Amino acid sequence: MKTVRVGSRDSGLAVIQAQMVIDAIKKYDSNIEVELVTMKTTGDRILDKTLDKIGGKGLFVKELDEALRNGGVDITVHSYKDMPMEINSELPVVALSEREDERDVLILPVKQGDKSKPLGCSSKRRMLQLKALGFDNIEPLRGNVITRLKKLDDGEYCGIILAAAGIKRLGLENRISRYFTTEEIMPAACQGIIAVQTRKGEDTRYLANFHSERSKIVSDAERAFVAALDGGCSSPVAAYAYFENDKLVLRGLYVNEEKNIAIKGIEYGRAEDAVKMGISLAKRLKGEAC
Repeated sequence: MKTVRVGSRDSGLAVIQAQMVIDAIKKYDSNIEVELVTMKTTGDRILDKTLDKIGGKGLFVKELDEALRNGGVDITVHSYKDMPMEINSELPVVALSEREDERDVLILPVKQGDKSKPLGCSSKRRMLQLKALGFDNIEPLRGNVITRLKKLDDGEYCGIILAAAGIKRLGLENRISRYFTTEEIMPAACQGIIAVQTRKGEDTRYLANFHSERSKIVSDAERAFVAALDGGCSSPVAAYAYFENDKLVLRGLYVNEEKNIAIKGIEYGRAEDAVKMGISLAKRLKGEAC
C-alpha cells in the first residue's frame, strides 16, 4: 500500500490547508495511506522582527524543504504567497489549489476597541496601500492568524489586516468587518492559492484532483511580474491576475521607495503568454518610474 507523508507548518491554518490536500489524495485513491507531518519553521519561531530583517519568505519553507530533501516527507504544502520567487528546481511546485478569495480584510476586536491603538499589519505592501486610503497609525504585526487575532482581542491593536482566504479557511468569516477591493489593496502575488511541492521526478498523479490549471496560469503571471522587479517580502510590490472571458488580465503595483514612487499598471493577453505578460508589465512600470 502506498504511503504519502505530507509536510506542513504546525499552525492551525497550515494544517487545514494540508488537510485539503490530504482529502484530495484520498478522493483520488482511498487506498493511499496519508500521514501528516507538522513542523515549526524559522519564520514561525522568530516573531519579534519583521521578515525583511530576518531573511524573508524563505524562512517559512526552509525546514520543510530540508524534510523533502532528506526523505522525511514526500510532499509539502504552502501558502503560495509565502514562497520565495526563486524555487529550487530539485523541489518543484507540482500542484496548485483553486484560488480562494484573494482580497485583504479588516478585522475588529470582539469587544469595542481603543481607537487610539495602532492598526496591525504584516507587510509593506498592505501598509503602503492602507496609507493611501487614509489609515496612518499602522504598526507591524507578526504571528500566525490565531496569534494575531489574540493580540487584537487583547487590546494591542484597534484592528488588523489579514488575507480573506485564511480567515475563511479557518471558518472565521464572521470576524470580517470590511473587505477591501483589489483596487483599494492589490493582493500579494498568489494570495489565496495553496501550493504543493515535492522532489524532482516523483510520481504525483495522486494530486490530480487538487491541481487547478487556472491557478497555474494566474500565478505564473503574478510571480513573473514580481520576479522581474526583484521583489519579495521586503518589497511593497503586488500583483493580481484574473480572467475576463477568454482574456488574461494582469494588474501590478511597482514601488520605488527611494524615489517615493508607486505606479499601477495593467496588461492584457493570452493565457499561454502569462509569464511574458508579467515580465512585460514589470519592465513597463519600471521604465515609467525612471
